[in-house]
Amino acid sequence: MTLLRNGVLAQNVLMLDHLSIQCGDTAESAAFYDAVLAPLGGGRVMDFGQVIGFGTGAKPEFWIGPPETGEGFRECHIAFVAPSRAAVRQFFSAATRLGAQVLHEPRLWPEYHPNYYGTFVRDPDGNNVEAVCHMPE
Repeated sequence: MTLLRNGVLAQNVLMLDHLSIQCGDTAESAAFYDAVLAPLGGGRVMDFGQVIGFGTGAKPEFWIGPPETGEGFRECHIAFVAPSRAAVRQFFSAATRLGAQVLHEPRLWPEYHPNYYGTFVRDPDGNNVEAVCHMPE
């Protein structure tokens, strides 16, 4: 969602072309993202063994892979667009079935805007992963 200059909220305007994160255990992270992205209409688009691209169409928008640079952990916040509030709840169910740490259960976040409905969990590497819907129920 982007706030356009005319003040209209737009759900399908994307800012990022793609995002890539490094994972401690690529197979574990791949299983996590396979499960939690499915309710959002996403899945594997490209798979190069240790490097996997996920998307909602033919183009991968989110990539995971093994650590290549640096040491230590730097948390990322990743927010995935959900097509509905039901998909947010399905994302949450998939994540908790896999044992993800719950940061925030699905709920409205009116401090962001009246229809901001999201949930936040930790992925296997400790990143803060969100599913968000900007549409009313």
